Amino acid sequence: MKAISRRLPSGAVIPLITRSRILPTYIRTHRQYRQISSLQFTIPSSSSSSSHPPNLVTTTSPAKPHFKKILIANRGEIACRIVRTARKLGVKTVAVFSEADKGCIHVQMADEANCIGPAPSSESYLNIDKILAVATATGAEAIHPGYGFLSESSVFAERIKDAGLVFIGPPTSAIKSMGSKRESKEIMTAAGVPCVPGYHGADQSPSALLKGAEQTAYPLLIKPTHGGGGKGMRIVRDPKSFEDELISAKREAIKSFSNDEVLLERWLEKPRHVEVQVFADTFGNTVALAERDCSVQRRHQKIIEEAPAPGLSPELKKDFAEKAVAAVKAVNYVGAGTVEFIMDAETGEYFFMEMNTRLQVEHPVTEMVTGIDLVEWQLSVAAGNSLPLTQDQIPCNGHAFEARIYAERPESNFLPDAGRLLHTKAPVNVPHRLETGFWEGDEISSYYDPMISKLIVHGPDRSSALSLLRSALGEYQVVGPSTNIEFLKSVAGHEVFASGPVETSFVPTYQTDLFPPRHIPTEVLAQAALYLTLRSENAHQVLSDGPWSRLVNRRFGDEVIKEYKIDDHLIKLKYVDQGYMISIDSEYWINIPSSQLNQEGIELISEIENDHVRSTIIPVASSGHGHGRSGEEKLHIFASSSHYIVTHQPTLLEDPSLSTSTSNGNNQDKLVSPMPATVVEVKVKSGDEVRENQVLVVLGSMKMEISIRASKDGVVGEVNVEKGKVVQEGEVLVELAKQ
Repeated sequence: MKAISRRLPSGAVIPLITRSRILPTYIRTHRQYRQISSLQFTIPSSSSSSSHPPNLVTTTSPAKPHFKKILIANRGEIACRIVRTARKLGVKTVAVFSEADKGCIHVQMADEANCIGPAPSSESYLNIDKILAVATATGAEAIHPGYGFLSESSVFAERIKDAGLVFIGPPTSAIKSMGSKRESKEIMTAAGVPCVPGYHGADQSPSALLKGAEQTAYPLLIKPTHGGGGKGMRIVRDPKSFEDELISAKREAIKSFSNDEVLLERWLEKPRHVEVQVFADTFGNTVALAERDCSVQRRHQKIIEEAPAPGLSPELKKDFAEKAVAAVKAVNYVGAGTVEFIMDAETGEYFFMEMNTRLQVEHPVTEMVTGIDLVEWQLSVAAGNSLPLTQDQIPCNGHAFEARIYAERPESNFLPDAGRLLHTKAPVNVPHRLETGFWEGDEISSYYDPMISKLIVHGPDRSSALSLLRSALGEYQVVGPSTNIEFLKSVAGHEVFASGPVETSFVPTYQTDLFPPRHIPTEVLAQAALYLTLRSENAHQVLSDGPWSRLVNRRFGDEVIKEYKIDDHLIKLKYVDQGYMISIDSEYWINIPSSQLNQEGIELISEIENDHVRSTIIPVASSGHGHGRSGEEKLHIFASSSHYIVTHQPTLLEDPSLSTSTSNGNNQDKLVSPMPATVVEVKVKSGDEVRENQVLVVLGSMKMEISIRASKDGVVGEVNVEKGKVVQEGEVLVELAKQ
């Protein structure tokens, strides 16, 4: 067990909410400052506009003292989030980390940090014995589970209690009751909380489930009673497919949650996901802190959340809150929790779906509209204090949005991605809150959830807040793994989403609108050519720092024309007395009076015709896994609130060595990994005959499984992987023998 005890280096600033108008957060490392997170806004006063989010302040002095030291059994942004509040309260923190996370922010921010094992979660963040050993060795009095991992494990909570420590969460009895969707629905029905009609019985025999399906009626939803995240969920519209879908759902459930119990529910064609943040103490006090709408989802997982939920009448809001409080009291709940409801957008009917017995990923939007630090409340209640506010004292000011930034490929059915964060830049001109757990340069690992950060904004009303969200997304820059930022821009800019509430089917319904054809504007292609030219000039200037170095590409009396192959375009650039002229695909020449590249070599400012164009350009060399030609590079161009990616293929004029480059060959018989992943299963060996669409290899990445199938009939030649091997994107897994 490796321990690290450290503070942030001198001069470092952790992201705290302050009274400054603009507070970018920097940390000094390796003699440089790098922006890691930012919180930019003003505390409203009686004379100020309400367009800024409220400060998260200490609501009252607790009667019982806070813990002296807590252990955070989590990683990433939620661990950082807990550290910030703990430090504000004077509570020492202990971080735990896997070998893959040794350089992450939460390790640096905590007062102490201990390595608890290799990268796989089962050997680190899910290892109860190791976590408890660290807690005991460091003198921690309590453990905060964050969310995910062990946060909803009744076994973990019980083990903490047995060790004489405090679990910062609900009683184990509540976790057990709410952890089973079947049992929770039975409790809710008894408490008068409406539940979705369906079959919630303990009899899991095929005949009982078939009879339950007939009584529920089609369409229906098969849902595992344990776990979440969309795993094992199946929508069944045709009775003939029920048996196959049931087998598939149970197989995925047993693999994901070690329990194949399912329930059946009536499927609502136009459902909204509305949830209520609740809080309770050990003195019987319970409050509801505004409702949230989480209907924008992909793969049954939330990607944009907002508070309060739009389009609800005051009466309906009150009813939601009362039902949520009733749910909490029915299980003698203590601490922070979320009661989730599914609402029929057409009829207004709503039903209890489940209760999450922990802090939610989307809790910041509730904090922004109420001004309450929910983590502070968690620590206070766990220490034995009562809730500091009554229901009537809890405000709801303005509107807040949260957008989850994921390493994934939306255009490829949201496949998760991984890789090093080569460049990150938080919004500069927009008031916002950015929660992240990564430095620029950190690795987004395929071992864990692919979320990079959460971008939160607050405004006086929904329209204003949405405008801020669009602007903040437009300024946010990430280069490395693929992200969903451009997709989120499409969602935030869609007229249906802007008009008010949407259903959980929003993304598939408006698929075409949300994935428009990508056209690279002329000015972006021109910027790419200008960047390559100025980069070359700067390189020559460094090598020969004389008075003529800037004139390396200019010949007096001759016309010099440079050529660049960018995507499928041939771009010509020539020097003129006043700047440059550019032609794209031999069309008309564009006048560029001036263009300048900053000292860091990534910020480009140009005059193109009569327009002033500013862009950030990040070059990334070919991955080296057979995707690109020799010398090829991707140029990530951030311009006009958009992120464009173009491919620069050096021509012979740029790099004569290319004339000797060899071809990569025909890869049609090579099956490659579409993403960084771990090999879960190899189903074939050399010499096996395979059929088209047959599964040859199963990959696992970030809680998902991907089957690699044969593209045609053939015979297996080489098998280059084995179970457990970690593979990179583009790595050849299986080769079919040439016929």
